[in-house]
Amino acid sequence: MNVMTPDTFRAEAAATPLAEIDVSRPEIFAANAHWPFFDRLRAEDPVHYLADSDFGPFWSITRWDDIMKVETNPKVFSSSDGIFMGDRPADFQPRSFIGEDDPLHSKWRKPVMPGVGGKRLDELETLIRQRVVAILDDLPRDEEFDWVERVSIELTTQMLATLFDFPWEDRHLLTYWSDVTTATPLVGAEVMPHEERVRILTECVQYFTKLWLERAKGAPALDFITLMAQNPDTEDLHETPRDLLGNLMLLIVGGNDTTRNSISGGLLALNQNPDEYGKLRADPTLIPGMCAEIIRYQTPLAYMRRTCREDFELSGKTIKAGDKVIMWYVSANRDDAKFDDPYEFLVDRKNARSHMSFGFGVHRCMGNHVAEMQLRILWEEILARFPKIEVVGEPERVSSNFVMGFSKMMVRIPG
Repeated sequence: MNVMTPDTFRAEAAATPLAEIDVSRPEIFAANAHWPFFDRLRAEDPVHYLADSDFGPFWSITRWDDIMKVETNPKVFSSSDGIFMGDRPADFQPRSFIGEDDPLHSKWRKPVMPGVGGKRLDELETLIRQRVVAILDDLPRDEEFDWVERVSIELTTQMLATLFDFPWEDRHLLTYWSDVTTATPLVGAEVMPHEERVRILTECVQYFTKLWLERAKGAPALDFITLMAQNPDTEDLHETPRDLLGNLMLLIVGGNDTTRNSISGGLLALNQNPDEYGKLRADPTLIPGMCAEIIRYQTPLAYMRRTCREDFELSGKTIKAGDKVIMWYVSANRDDAKFDDPYEFLVDRKNARSHMSFGFGVHRCMGNHVAEMQLRILWEEILARFPKIEVVGEPERVSSNFVMGFSKMMVRIPG
């Protein structure tokens, strides 16, 4: 049996004919070996067409400037045919505002925005800090434990439960449903039968429908369910289960994967760059900027898809109407035309906030401030407690071309 290593993939990236380079393969991400493939595309063919893949033909857009041209032109590059590579089964195609164009996009998105707006953020900051403190103070000393499970998942699960005002005792269902949504052959290597996925997510819709009907008649509040259930533009979503499910799962996945994997990826990056870890400990005022650098460096979601609505010229290539276009955020965040020394993790990087991880334009991530706030508070409290948290061994990465994440990362806190 041939074992594929990062060196093997680097050799493959160099030797593969340009037209055959396929950056959609989950295994290259699981091995953290996707970088040389994207390096080659940015250098040699930044608007790259692949005629045949497991997800059908598609264009790969890999440079920061080119992605910006696509991202900020929603009239030509539409979201309404889906944002994932490949196509959902015809009998199960949940719709959400990130996968729609205006006017429906704005109609569905606007009602939930107060749930992560300025007033709500002020309320959440104290609560997040209390929870971070409780999680960190409960961690063991001088023994190995899984940071993903004990910190990354737990903190983001608690945050999701708050944003939805979800029953606390059932909060872990939120991350379970999120994992079911992303762990499919379309976005990962974990194969789940279509029927099983439908069954689980049908239970999700049933659970939320019960909450929806209760909140629709309740007092006004800033949780996502109440905001949608009491807004005239979204109050009837529960009558169309696929629309309710789509919008719920968008909010759950968006609040889960981005922050969860940034929490893990940031600790790993600091361990791999001890000088930067020392710089941070010496000057905690670097924390806010470092949080943006973590999100750039990790790039929690690798891409978004668009569908071209009319023939369009981009960097010398003609993208035809109907073609699928993949904006590879993970590549843009390593573009040396935008970031000096893009493979370096720098806690004081000046333009870290120019990262692509939240997207741009009308579909820019609405929860970006919540994600950054969680990271900031976490690192403020970590530095107040622990001189160092050591990553032990190699972490286990998610086998997915969409979620840039970790399934396990063992750490140790010296006593």
